Amino acid sequence: MSTPAQTLPDRVDLLVAGAGTTGAALAGAAAARGLRVLCVDRGALDAAGARWVNGVRGEAFEEAGVPLPEGEERRGGGDAFHMLAGFGPERVLIRGHGVLAVDMRLLVARLQERAREAGAELVGGVDVLGVEGGVARTSAGTVRADVVADATGLTGARLLGSPAIPRTDICAAAQAVHAITDPAGARAFLAAHGAAEGETLCFAGVAGGYSILNVSVHGEEVDILTGSIPAHGHESGRALLERFVAERSWIGSRRFGGHRAIPLGRPRDVMTDGPVVAIGDAARQVFSAHGSGVGPGMVAARMLAEALAHGGGPEDYAVRWMRRHGGLFAAYDVFRRFSQTLTLPRLRRLFASGLLDAESTAAGLQQVLPAVGLERAASLPRGLLRAGAVSGPLAAAGARMAALLPLYARYPRDPARRAGWSRAVAALHGGAA
Repeated sequence: MSTPAQTLPDRVDLLVAGAGTTGAALAGAAAARGLRVLCVDRGALDAAGARWVNGVRGEAFEEAGVPLPEGEERRGGGDAFHMLAGFGPERVLIRGHGVLAVDMRLLVARLQERAREAGAELVGGVDVLGVEGGVARTSAGTVRADVVADATGLTGARLLGSPAIPRTDICAAAQAVHAITDPAGARAFLAAHGAAEGETLCFAGVAGGYSILNVSVHGEEVDILTGSIPAHGHESGRALLERFVAERSWIGSRRFGGHRAIPLGRPRDVMTDGPVVAIGDAARQVFSAHGSGVGPGMVAARMLAEALAHGGGPEDYAVRWMRRHGGLFAAYDVFRRFSQTLTLPRLRRLFASGLLDAESTAAGLQQVLPAVGLERAASLPRGLLRAGAVSGPLAAAGARMAALLPLYARYPRDPARRAGWSRAVAALHGGAA
């Protein structure tokens, strides 16, 4: 591991702040395309990024040009996914969803090693303090860089002067892997909820509104993932996790895991300022319907690396990303804002209506829009009728989602036109920029 005392290069093509998933992926993708890259992290390199197990869409690896995880890095994936309203019995069952359970510690280490092998220089214990005129000030000296990418996340460098994110758009998530001390007790828990080993039980709305508790048993261990928005008066993800463990005697000691705040909301309207560009969580490239930013960050990393390698700049990357992905992410954030208003009884009513079915839930997991064929379109009026009071807000959310897509497809290349575009997006989306 590099030390802060290491001398930094005087000049690079790309300086990446943050050596977690997105930053390490960007460093490797850019270096592999011939750019001189320096990637720094304010902490130790072997502590960068998430330190837990996360669900990552398998296709994101292909889109990012990163080989699929193997061995211990891949803890599971593609098995049945049971989404329940609270602790049931209403549920949606999805098979073949393509979401992999990935040990983020090992993924980050692999991405960092790939970056080194491609020729990038990685240094830990260095904080980027600011950028002026193409010169980055760091805690270890100055570095002249053509482009500086902020991949430091929600609470990092904020090199673009990120506006404060409303607390109602911050998910408090936690994940932990625990030993199983009573295998029979674990099997009984799975059986009671209609699941088998390796499958995921997703208890939605357990703390009210936008909140989940995911449980998956793998051999002698259980993976537990939680998330909620405490600003709405709900328990934090960490509190949910700790209470769940304390109430189940078959769960033993914690082996690893962590907790962090995840930015929700629509993507940043503006991702660049001169040589500085935001990427990953710093750009709010998070699929907020379920708070997932790992796959999107890796995909954005490849897009930025390609733009720079082909002689473009940060603006080329920003326009391409927003036109291709921005509408989808903003649309699903509208659905997230709708979901956080649901009480558990209304969530159960939504499940029972058939509107939240296997097809639409699988689309959300895979981060795509659900297909609307003739049969599905014909069933919508009946489903809305069964949904009762939920139908009005859901229909309104669906209309806003559909209207956002063409707006993002026309994201202005001319920065002078973006203020008007932002106002139009804000009027449809209803949340902070």
